[in-house]
Amino acid sequence: MAQTSFGGTPVNTVGDLPAPGASLPSFTLTGGNLQDFSNADVAGKRVIFNIFPSVDTPTCAQSVRRFNEVASQLDNTVVYCVSADLPFAQGRFCGSEGLTNVQNASAFRGGFGNEFGVLLNEGAFTGLLARAVVVADETGKVLHTELVSDIANEPNYDAAISSLK
Repeated sequence: MAQTSFGGTPVNTVGDLPAPGASLPSFTLTGGNLQDFSNADVAGKRVIFNIFPSVDTPTCAQSVRRFNEVASQLDNTVVYCVSADLPFAQGRFCGSEGLTNVQNASAFRGGFGNEFGVLLNEGAFTGLLARAVVVADETGKVLHTELVSDIANEPNYDAAISSLK
């Protein structure tokens, strides 16, 4: 179990992020079209998972905007914005903001939070995902991970991007 904080109060997750050098855990997420996708669907692509509690919070929304900017400059890379929000909420936000370079990925159906160790198991956000970033190469090897120290803080975008170079 790993620890982050929410407003300065420590909160635990159900596990640890996958370690750099390891293979991505098996996962299933739901896209905006309500179709599930998994590891097989990202094979051969570099992947950034921007993981957060809810797109309806200011820091989460900012991370989606920032990764949308980043995604437009990366070759053979898909950026998935992952939360427990329903695909409709994710789509509404990206549509109203004109964000087209990131892909929405809802964890509402599956065990993504458990598989990646980011499900919060205590505190006000119990059942939501912690703020984290996981980057993998074309073969599914994890290059970079970050569990943000406080859910209210943005991730280190530069470290995530640098791991792809």
